[in-house]
Amino acid sequence: MAVSSNMLELGTVLPAFSLPDTVSGRVVSSTDLAGRPAMVMFLCNHCPYVKRIQEGLVEFARFCDERGVRLVAISSNDPGTYPDDAPDKMTLEAKNAGYTFPYAFDESQAVAKAFRAACTPEFYLFNAASALVYRGRFDEATPKNDAPVTGRDVRAAVEALVGGGTPAADQKASIGCNIKWRPGNEP
Repeated sequence: MAVSSNMLELGTVLPAFSLPDTVSGRVVSSTDLAGRPAMVMFLCNHCPYVKRIQEGLVEFARFCDERGVRLVAISSNDPGTYPDDAPDKMTLEAKNAGYTFPYAFDESQAVAKAFRAACTPEFYLFNAASALVYRGRFDEATPKNDAPVTGRDVRAAVEALVGGGTPAADQKASIGCNIKWRPGNEP
């Protein structure tokens, strides 16, 4: 069932996190993102909404890298009930998809709760002062439409930020698969 993002309040300070990156084996943390623009994305392996934009995510990573914006993806799904979202499968997914950004595993689901994340995919852009300036969707493409995958919404937000401005206030909620909470761990 598709759900919409909670639209965390703009200006919110980047929640602290320290998670294992399933790609490099290192720890990735919020302190790694301090001092420059950063995009935090909540993804998972099996979600058709993520699959629909996957090639666009790879292009978006290049776009962000060229503009000095750090990218981190996080999966908070319970691998006990969704084994395709287990860390070893995340490593394979990142390799097969061509992800060039960390793909971290939020085993406790505390990071998803701190972000008030509700679905995958979901995007959060923070400025160099670690304040939230964009939250919402990648673009209008979903598995239920033929809209081209462009990353229009997130690209416009990044361009505005790195251009010295502020992303437009009219931000659309992300729509996707709900985060798969461990039983009894729902927010």
